Amino acid sequence: MNPINETHVSEPGLVVVDIAAADDATALAFQQLLADQWATATAQHTTRDAGEPGVRLRFYLDLRQPISPAAPAEALPRGSTGRPR
Repeated sequence: MNPINETHVSEPGLVVVDIAAADDATALAFQQLLADQWATATAQHTTRDAGEPGVRLRFYLDLRQPISPAAPAEALPRGSTGRPR
């Protein structure tokens, strides 16, 4: 996978998620579980590395923006350090 771009982690609450899974369906299902809770830049497909088992997937989350009523009430507010209050 490519190196993580500094822009994607420039503020608290921004997360880069790299997944290694046995198959496409598993990786995409995990991504969807997180996308159902938070603002997510989803990947459309997985990648395979020659000679490596399984698939890889990278996507980006913004924990400051819960999008679901079932999302955790403790989503990080803008400017948060992620430390308990």
